[in-house]
Amino acid sequence: MNVHIGPLTREHAGEVMTIQRAAYLAEARRYGAWDLPPLVETLDEIRRHLGDGTPAFGAFVGARLVGSVRSRVDGERMEVARLAVAPDVQGGGVGRRLLEAISAAPADVKVVWLFTGAESDENIRFYESAGFVRVSEHLDAVGIRCVTLEQKVI
Repeated sequence: MNVHIGPLTREHAGEVMTIQRAAYLAEARRYGAWDLPPLVETLDEIRRHLGDGTPAFGAFVGARLVGSVRSRVDGERMEVARLAVAPDVQGGGVGRRLLEAISAAPADVKVVWLFTGAESDENIRFYESAGFVRVSEHLDAVGIRCVTLEQKVI
């Protein structure tokens, strides 16, 4: 599979929403939480986020978007947000390539961080294999126990 990683724009919002919803269904099933933020985020919210100037990347096979990742920058910290890969291409390295692209943070960023469900063992192993380290646990907005992981920017 020939995958190209490139920037996302507001024009990709519909495709991003489709990939995001398909990818996060497994998490919703795992936690019995159908109101996870990636599943209820609106098209307008995604458009706004893609237009705000923070790093966002897509994985493309030809013209098809097969994965996406966005970020939120707050001073010296950047959150990796909404990493999503189409279910039919998961396990093929797309997520790793998106994570590498987004982790090449803007110059002022010193720490890249993210969170995932504490029972999402595959996700945690994936992030730890990419160099992220667990730093804390918390309950998210819908009451799911989550693990926060960080990576220092070199």
